[in-house]
Amino acid sequence: MDGIINILKPPGMTSHDVVYFVRRATGIKKCGHTGTLDPGAAGVLPICLGRATRLARFITDGDKTYRAEATLGMETSTQDAFGNILNNRDASAINSERFNEVLKSFGGEITQTPPMASAIKVNGKKLYELEREGKIIEVPSRTVTIYEIKIMDSWDWGTPNPRVLFDVTCSKGTYVRTLCSDMGKALGCGAYMSFLLRSRVAAFGLHNSFTLEEIEIMSRENKLIDAVIPMTKAVEHLPMVEIHPTANKSVCSGATLYPSGIRSGLEALNPNDLVRVQLDNRLLGIYKAAIDRKDDAERIILRPEVVFSV
Repeated sequence: MDGIINILKPPGMTSHDVVYFVRRATGIKKCGHTGTLDPGAAGVLPICLGRATRLARFITDGDKTYRAEATLGMETSTQDAFGNILNNRDASAINSERFNEVLKSFGGEITQTPPMASAIKVNGKKLYELEREGKIIEVPSRTVTIYEIKIMDSWDWGTPNPRVLFDVTCSKGTYVRTLCSDMGKALGCGAYMSFLLRSRVAAFGLHNSFTLEEIEIMSRENKLIDAVIPMTKAVEHLPMVEIHPTANKSVCSGATLYPSGIRSGLEALNPNDLVRVQLDNRLLGIYKAAIDRKDDAERIILRPEVVFSV
C-alpha cells in the first residue's frame, strides 16, 4: 500500500504516537509523518505509507494554514498554554484596532526566534531535549513567510486578557506560537498561543482527513484503502511535467531529463524549481530544474531528486 493517509490528530498525542497508530492499523511498517505537530495542538497530519515515505519532505515543504488563538497580557516559557507563566500584564488598554495594526505588520517575510521548547535541531539534538538537560543555548533565528493572516473573531476587549482568533497561511518552518509571542511584544503587553488547529498542509486539509476512530473502523472492515490518497495527489502543489512515452525508461532509471523527452510543462520553469514528472497520470518522480549551458546557449533540464522505478 503506497500513498498517504491524512490524519486529524487530536490534542494530547505526539506525531510519533500517530505514526505508531497508523502502522498498527495498516500493518505497514514503513510509515512516516510529514512534519511534527505539537502534542497540544490538533489538526491535519499526513502519514506516508510505503514508497510514499520518499515524498514526505516535499509535502513538508508546502505551505500550511492554521487557526490559532492568541491570549494577550501573559507570556509563557513555551509561548503556548503548556509552559510556565513568565510575565502577567494588564492588556485592557489594547483594542481590536490596535491589534489589527500590529497584525498587518507581520505579513510577508519575517524573522523568528523559536523557543527552547521546540523540535529544531542544533548540533544533532532537539532544543527541547537540551532544555530538559538544563542546557540553554542561543536559538538560531530563521526567516519565514506569512502569506496571509486575518482575524476571525475576538473576545474580552477591555479586560486584562483579551483573546483573538486568527487564520494564518505560512511557509515551512513558521512557529505560530512564536508569532503570537512576537505580536504580544509588539503590543507591549505580551501574548501566548492558547489554541492551535492546523487546517491544511500543502494539498491536505480538514476536508480529506480522518479521525483515529474512523481509521480504526475502516481497518476492522478492511476498507482502509478508501482512506489512502494516491502519491500523485500528494504533490499536486508542485508544477507538473508530462513526458513523452519514449522517455519513460530513462526517467525510471534516474537519468537527467532533457527537453526532447518532455511533452509539456517545461516552459514556465525556473532554475531550482521542483516538479512532479508524470506519464499518463502516473507519478514517476520528483525532479529539480537546472540550467544546462552548451555552445553559448542555455536551456532548462531536469535532474532527479526522487525516482519511482516501475
